[in-house]
Amino acid sequence: MAVTNGTGSSLEHNSSKNMLKLENTEKRDTLIAIEKKYQAQWKESGVFQANAPTTNEVPTRSIIPDDLRKRHPKYFGTFAFPYMNGSLHVGHSFTISKVEFTAGFSRLQGKRVLFPLGFHCTGMPIKACADKLVEDVQRFGRNFEKYEEETKSNINELPPAPTQSDVKEDITKFTSKKSKAAAKGVKLKYQFQIMLALGIAREEIHKFADANYWLKYFPPLAKQDLNDFGARIDWRRSFVTTDANPYYDTFVRWQMNRLRELDKIQYGVRYTVYSPKDGQPCMDHDRTEGEGVAPQDYTAVKLEVKEWAPKAANLIKGKIPENASVYFVPATLRPETMYGQTCCFVGPKINYGVFQVSEEVYYVITKRAAWNMAFQGTFFKSGQFPRNASELQAVVELSGASVVGTLVKAPLSIHNEGIRVLPMDTVLPTKGTGVVTSVPSDSPDDYATIKDLAKKAEYYGIEKEWAELEIPPIIDTPSYGNLSAKYLVEKMKINSPKDAKQLAEAKDLAYKEGYYKGTMLIGEFKGQPVEQAKPKVKEALIKSGEAFEYAEPNGHVVSRSGDECIVAYLGQWFLNYGENDPEWRQQTLDYVSGGMEMYTSETRHGFEKNLEWLNRWACARTYGLGSKLPWDPKFLIESLSDSTIYMAYYTIAHFLHSDNFGTQPGLFNIKPEQLIDEIWDYIFCRRDLDDGLVERCGIKRVELESMRREFEYWYPLDMRVSGKDLIPNHLTFFLYVHLALFPREYWPQSIRANGHLLLNGDKMSKSTGNFLTLSDAIKKYGADASRIALADAGDGVEDANFEEAVANSSILRLFTLKEWCEEVIKDQSLRKGASNSFWDKLFENEMYTLVHEARQHYESTNYKLALKSAFYDFLGCRDFYREATAATGIGMHHDLVLRFIEYQALLLAPIAPHWSDYVWQEVLHKPTTIQIAIYPSVPSPSLSLSAAREYVRSTTSAITSAEASQQKRKDKGKAIAFDPKLPKRLTIFANTSHPAWQGKYIDLVREQFGKTGLTGDVAADKELNGKVAKMGEMKKAMPFVQNLKKRLVQGGEDPEVVFERKLAFDETETLREMSTGLMRTTGCAEVHVVSVEEGGKVGMVVCVVEGGSGSVRDREVSVREGEGERREGLPAVAEGAMPGSPSFYFENVETSI
Repeated sequence: MAVTNGTGSSLEHNSSKNMLKLENTEKRDTLIAIEKKYQAQWKESGVFQANAPTTNEVPTRSIIPDDLRKRHPKYFGTFAFPYMNGSLHVGHSFTISKVEFTAGFSRLQGKRVLFPLGFHCTGMPIKACADKLVEDVQRFGRNFEKYEEETKSNINELPPAPTQSDVKEDITKFTSKKSKAAAKGVKLKYQFQIMLALGIAREEIHKFADANYWLKYFPPLAKQDLNDFGARIDWRRSFVTTDANPYYDTFVRWQMNRLRELDKIQYGVRYTVYSPKDGQPCMDHDRTEGEGVAPQDYTAVKLEVKEWAPKAANLIKGKIPENASVYFVPATLRPETMYGQTCCFVGPKINYGVFQVSEEVYYVITKRAAWNMAFQGTFFKSGQFPRNASELQAVVELSGASVVGTLVKAPLSIHNEGIRVLPMDTVLPTKGTGVVTSVPSDSPDDYATIKDLAKKAEYYGIEKEWAELEIPPIIDTPSYGNLSAKYLVEKMKINSPKDAKQLAEAKDLAYKEGYYKGTMLIGEFKGQPVEQAKPKVKEALIKSGEAFEYAEPNGHVVSRSGDECIVAYLGQWFLNYGENDPEWRQQTLDYVSGGMEMYTSETRHGFEKNLEWLNRWACARTYGLGSKLPWDPKFLIESLSDSTIYMAYYTIAHFLHSDNFGTQPGLFNIKPEQLIDEIWDYIFCRRDLDDGLVERCGIKRVELESMRREFEYWYPLDMRVSGKDLIPNHLTFFLYVHLALFPREYWPQSIRANGHLLLNGDKMSKSTGNFLTLSDAIKKYGADASRIALADAGDGVEDANFEEAVANSSILRLFTLKEWCEEVIKDQSLRKGASNSFWDKLFENEMYTLVHEARQHYESTNYKLALKSAFYDFLGCRDFYREATAATGIGMHHDLVLRFIEYQALLLAPIAPHWSDYVWQEVLHKPTTIQIAIYPSVPSPSLSLSAAREYVRSTTSAITSAEASQQKRKDKGKAIAFDPKLPKRLTIFANTSHPAWQGKYIDLVREQFGKTGLTGDVAADKELNGKVAKMGEMKKAMPFVQNLKKRLVQGGEDPEVVFERKLAFDETETLREMSTGLMRTTGCAEVHVVSVEEGGKVGMVVCVVEGGSGSVRDREVSVREGEGERREGLPAVAEGAMPGSPSFYFENVETSI
């Protein structure tokens, strides 16, 4: 393919029918101009630069750190720093927004807020990409000019561009597995093509062949994008990882030294996922595929060949010594079941190799299994690994079909004369050794296959008796007897080995029952529980030389260099996570289960599950970027091990350096070599300071005390935010190491894990064009509209969804609201004086309600709900007030409008800070930025006014809907009760007394409320509903009962008020206030309010509203009190009126209007 310069954004390179295209951008551009203005103002003022109280303000040792934090409340939040091999996308900003919104709200609470950000560069990705570019430059020239010539001359010879599973990783370090899967569709063959796709100019790409250039190029882009986003970040504390920053390097080396001293880092020989090409372990973030995949341990059992099948005998003749021992080597997870072997399975279509182990020993396994074993001391000496696959050649290759019928001796099997090799179509060449030993007593798969083979022996080309050997009982289980496989296959009516779904279920049941509840019936460990016998059987088999340990990845793993990984058994430095340090694991598990805020139960369960299985973790490698292991400098510290406690480094980074690389001094003139390990111990409250240490390091005592003050004030970390895909590694390591190195009071307070981010309902993918960088989102929608869309995207650990339609509509909302605020504040016609009308009170009360609601949601970090209360519902509150006061003719009150604008700016400030600060300073003319303002303190809302507001809403909606319904019937030519277009009268019937039938249900609910509190308990609700049903009036009773529960539980009303059936508000007075507005809203000539007496036939007129001449909206209205005017013969609809639920009646009237 021909290559073009790629200097544009991803919006220019990718397009998708799902991506929204903007037409008119005038409103957006206006908002962006405001954003740029306030970003510049915030930068100039340094408003986001946070500091602890100095030792001058609060002297050292004059107060304990906990009291200091109480006296000066603080918030310290971080998210997993991004990897610097690409630009940030909206997925990054979604995670960032969780910290960002909480930081904004914490500022409104009057807290000192620290939100720092560094840049992760450790590990393989950058180095691997740089090395690929070195090859590209050598092959195609400095600017890849030879690539076009190669394309023309070899266009028909070039192989298809391979799937580049590491393309996504070249965009971002921390990414979900879904994003990686999406990236597989990007077909770019060479690294320089990937760089072009990132928008890097062709003439610049060769510079990236130097790995250090990545560290200089991408961090400034990330910083600019986040500044454009309006992030409240203290950039003084930024840094890059690796030894490129010597200050951070000393911090990492201190961390590793102390962990080793605590015996948390050890050296040993163990199984680990390994890249033969890279010559080093391949951990999670070194991979393009297979994050989370770990070594799976097997017992490899040696089944010695006693007699070859004829075809196989011919193939191996002369290839191996006649006296050689040849073994089929199945890999099993259940060594305790080997007593029940009746045959050995191979895949008839699978190719096997006979591999030489020693001069007289050979194994029959797949090439894939042999390649794994080659790194585990089987074919080569331990630690002497093959350089490539050519060093491991099979002596002879055999098809599975050719070995069927071979007689082998199976260790522990009761069939001492031997068992046969038989065909099994479901054997996988990608799992285990491709050889499977059969135990039909306890394996449903094996039992179903054996039965099928015996039934169709001729079809499979075997002797029937080979598949009919005795099946001995080996494990007794309480649920399935001593032949669990036979029991489950028959019970579940499994008829064929092809019944895969049922067999998988049966296998799971059989294994769990056998392992956890089974008892051995045979062998050396007869009578022992299977759980205890299993490791003993394995040990005995290995000790006797009849088996050996074998391991392989439990999934497909590809390194960033494109190498398919295996499992190697090698010596390495590792962090001793997991079962080998049970005290450390239990301490971490206890803290997760009890001491930490996790926000969702799914997050907590994720950590608990991970802590159960997570084991030792290789913490060093020989290739990539990073800090050197202090005691073994040929190794580099891997990327998930140097990034566990860097949040502590944020607290003091600005004292040490003023640039990312530590080349410019910070607030103190400290040199990296002065930061000896004991100094870090002091800063992080692990030891006291003495004159000897001050003299040894050469750092001034006051400076050391200042650094310690920053740490002990900002720590503990209040919130750590990350995608849920980091729970299995980074976030768990983060907890382990914090608990190991820091005193208890400095352990992290909370972890908030979020789901992956979809874009317009689909997963993000560059190949489909459904992809959006943070920069592109801001250019397209502006920062505040993008932030609103991120808040609206969702919370929790389920996948969220960034809807471009939400971002686009937010532009209009923000612009329109800005215009309205600017205009209304100048409106001299607004009502002045006392703000005590009915509608004023409702408006004020609803603002109080929403202020409290928004606070609760912000405190819970439920930003979608916070946005609803703080923006959508708050606007709705204003709209209702505006319409109601216009309909009643009184107009809005100046003071309340002013208060609405102030509250709106404050409530929206965490999410849309630019818009809020503009309104705060330029509309309300406040003297300082909203970034230092305080959240509104308002009275608790009145339950009476809230109930009246809900009553007005529901009653108005019912009346206007009824009128609209009649108009629709008329338009369709159907019969109508009145003509909406002709003059009409609306009569509203209110009943002050309750129907007698409700009394028994009141008593029932009162009784149940006294017992359970009606808190939503399923059993209690079921009991209550059952009692209601038995009373025989379900249709009318159930809505009544549900309303009582709603008032008690959700509304929080006084139970006595509810049970006495008193409304929280005066219904007739509320209807009187509504009547004028209803007349104008419905276009009625008259509105009558009638209070109905028991029975609904007679009533008293409360008020009558009549309109004068003019349009419906503008005509004068007269309100005539009708006290004492008795009306009889009311229409039947009046009988339906109940307290809090009026009925109404339209009728046409003659009028002179």
